[in-house]
Amino acid sequence: MTQGPNIRPLVVGANHRSSAAATREALFMADARVKLFLGRLRDAGIAQAVVMSTCDRVEVQAAVPNPEDAARRIIALLADEAGLEAGALSPELYLLTDDAAVRHLFLVASALDSQVVGEPNVSGQIKDAHQLSRELGMTGSELEAVLQAAYAAAKRVRSETAVGEGAVSVAAAAAEIAREVHGDLARCSAILAGGGEMGVLIADRLLHSGLGRLVVACRARGRAEMLARQWSCHHAPFDALDQILPEADIVITAQAGGATLIGAEQIRAALAKRRQRPVFLVDAAIPADIDRAAGELEGAFLYHLDDLEDIARQGLAGRSQAAAAAREIVEREVELFLGERAGRSASPLVTALRAHFAEARDAALREAGGDAERATRLMMNRLLHAPSSALRALGAAGSAKEAEALVRRLFGLEDEES
Repeated sequence: MTQGPNIRPLVVGANHRSSAAATREALFMADARVKLFLGRLRDAGIAQAVVMSTCDRVEVQAAVPNPEDAARRIIALLADEAGLEAGALSPELYLLTDDAAVRHLFLVASALDSQVVGEPNVSGQIKDAHQLSRELGMTGSELEAVLQAAYAAAKRVRSETAVGEGAVSVAAAAAEIAREVHGDLARCSAILAGGGEMGVLIADRLLHSGLGRLVVACRARGRAEMLARQWSCHHAPFDALDQILPEADIVITAQAGGATLIGAEQIRAALAKRRQRPVFLVDAAIPADIDRAAGELEGAFLYHLDDLEDIARQGLAGRSQAAAAAREIVEREVELFLGERAGRSASPLVTALRAHFAEARDAALREAGGDAERATRLMMNRLLHAPSSALRALGAAGSAKEAEALVRRLFGLEDEES
């Protein structure tokens, strides 16, 4: 595994800003393909690499001795993987090295470089990609150091700002309200009435948020059966809605048939059988499926698409405000990491200087034959000979000022000058 002080961070990738959706689709790799691609990177001499592949981003995060050469090889492999020409793909890729690559990785881990700022899934995506590389022996001390520092910055962002709070999509808004009405979704049962796209998205989000039970009812029986198989849940006849309504803590409608699907009296009857336990009604259809009068009943919480869209817009606005504070945290963490990294890179030079001084001391002591004053003078003359010659040469070349300032700083001579 390649390691050492000259290993430098490198990122090559495509995201929602740099490339077209068709390009990202061609580049996208499922986990099985990512494993094979990591093997191809290793064969190409890229020993430390993480491949992050999502619908919004496909990028190689690496640590290499020669970023320019490594970038060419990575671009060629990405192009081959996507079935594209490297020359055609390159303009849609970003290539970042050194400090810029570090800053990018911190922003990605903190979900500040995402299409939806604060997107909670990003943290899991980058950690899953990192774990896959670890399993294949594709990480080393340099890449690990950057990623672990990025995770620490992301943790600060989550704990110290509200950048990840507030629903920013209609489906997320529905899930957020469902938790407010019912608490633990694992104890809840829901009905999806109709197979419209928005209703499906909301039902899917509820399931991913921990919904305990879902029943699908569509006019097209095949559609209900297909969705039930996809989600491993139950389906019911569409004309059985009145019978199953009292069992539902959450009702999602997505029929958009132009006529009222569920009236206020049907909800009143269901609430009576539920002994006034509340029901959350999500009307995801245009035109509406649920009579707006149902929302006036005690125990019924009715939200139409426009209500959910308002909540999503508010969430986006809140995240935008929090993003500025989050970026300040990331910048401070990046500066801290780069400062520590620079200090670590100077350690071999400090060690070499100590060894050089020790060698000069031992030689002077041997030559002086135990005369401490002579030994000190010999050591001082020998240690100062090379720097003095270099400073005189720089002075003759007219470029001594910067060197003089550095020497004064290294040896603490600023105070003596003043």
